[in-house]
Amino acid sequence: MKKTIIITGASRGFGRIWAEAFLKRGDNVVATSRNIDNLQDLTHQYEGSVLALQLDVTSKENCIAVVNTAKQKFGTIDVLINNAGYCVFGTIEENTEKEAKELFDANVFGTLWMTQAILPVFRAQDKGHIVQLSSVLGINALPTMGLYSATKFAVEGLSEALQAEVKGFGIHVTMIEPNSFKTDFFGSSAIKSKPLDAYVKVHSDFISGDGLKPENIGDPVATVDTILDLVDKDNPPLRLFLGKLAYPWTQYTYGEKLALWEEWKDVSTKSHGY
Repeated sequence: MKKTIIITGASRGFGRIWAEAFLKRGDNVVATSRNIDNLQDLTHQYEGSVLALQLDVTSKENCIAVVNTAKQKFGTIDVLINNAGYCVFGTIEENTEKEAKELFDANVFGTLWMTQAILPVFRAQDKGHIVQLSSVLGINALPTMGLYSATKFAVEGLSEALQAEVKGFGIHVTMIEPNSFKTDFFGSSAIKSKPLDAYVKVHSDFISGDGLKPENIGDPVATVDTILDLVDKDNPPLRLFLGKLAYPWTQYTYGEKLALWEEWKDVSTKSHGY
């Protein structure tokens, strides 16, 4: 059955790859980006099925306008993929106030504004699927990527609560949890904080870590079948890992957390008071 999908950050990376995949199979796509120049080839190739719209996700007014335009164009909207976002690399001490505020504006508030914009449409339809591009770093954290993790941890909390709030309206929520993939994540879309000498070893250890070894960085094109299948499911999962490292890493880190909580559970219980 033909679907209409809104994808934010659709000009490159996962967003671009998934937009093309949906169009190839005959779906309608509302492809949004700050700069839509890179989407013009899609509008020519799939005329009538794709709507390219300029979008600054940090503007709630702009988010609402995009959703309204999409609904006017296609009548119904089936899926929103909140893909727009980027990473700031640097230790917590190195991150600047400007970097932190702008990252949260894009990754957290941008996700929130688009989610709020689509909910009235989905409620009126009694159906809809919100797909949040979170990260395995939204449930685990790494040195030099703490600020990015903080934004994804926020998206996780927001989305988990959202699913409980809207499931009675026929609305599904899925958080996508990728490990590293060969997108522009580490390239021109990333911001790097000014380094401090004190953290030279921390940065060196991160760069030489297993997560950045070529064989551990996935092929984004390989995610296409998974995403197509996901949006077709009647009961999609709340969380879905992408890549071969995300699940075993999370299994290991949560095993460590559970063991520590178990070790301290008597102290925790005593603090209750009665």
